[in-house]
Amino acid sequence: MLHRRLIGALALAAALGLACDAALAFDESKFPDWSGQWLRTYGGNPRYDQTKPIRKQEAPLKPEYQARFEASMKDQDAGGHGLDRGYSCLPQGMPRMMSGVSPFEFLFLPGVTYMIFERTEFSPRRIYTDGRDWPKTEQTWFPGYSIGKWLDTDADGRYDTLEVETRRVRAPRVWDQSGIPMADDPDGIIKERMYLDKSDPGLLRVEMTTIDNSLTRPWTVLKTFKRQT
Repeated sequence: MLHRRLIGALALAAALGLACDAALAFDESKFPDWSGQWLRTYGGNPRYDQTKPIRKQEAPLKPEYQARFEASMKDQDAGGHGLDRGYSCLPQGMPRMMSGVSPFEFLFLPGVTYMIFERTEFSPRRIYTDGRDWPKTEQTWFPGYSIGKWLDTDADGRYDTLEVETRRVRAPRVWDQSGIPMADDPDGIIKERMYLDKSDPGLLRVEMTTIDNSLTRPWTVLKTFKRQT
């Protein structure tokens, strides 16, 4: 028994030593200053394309999904909820959770970047930046599974851009409160490119392209968030 305890203690010490080594190896100076909370820059309901009204997003929907969308709006006009399940406090998932529904902040760690949301029904986003490949699994997640890559686009020795790809997002999903439907399968892909505005570091730009089987083509938008320090 004593021998087993000694082995366990040595294993724990080794694990703590590796964690300390990883922490010491993490150079915060290489990462951008994305501190503070980030909020959407526009009024009204959160939406995928912030430049267009919520019911006039002009999503490139396939006919069957356009019909679902129109039925959702009709039901809402009659006092129902349509296809929107946000009222039930279910996690809204990707890409809707990146429409400024909730303030969020970043946490940088070796091999993973976290996005922490203020609303309790929002799971944190884990963006793995350790060079891993996609997991071979049928599992799905509301925020999806995200793999990212940090870029130093101006070669100044400091990262300034985070490229992210997200897959395996759990259904049912809609784009916004109006009930624009997304495909029921988990085959969608969401690509993001995040960076600070070059003329105003208080603004975070997120270029987002969603590839989904509800669409006739990929849907690309530019999202802007403002920093609250």
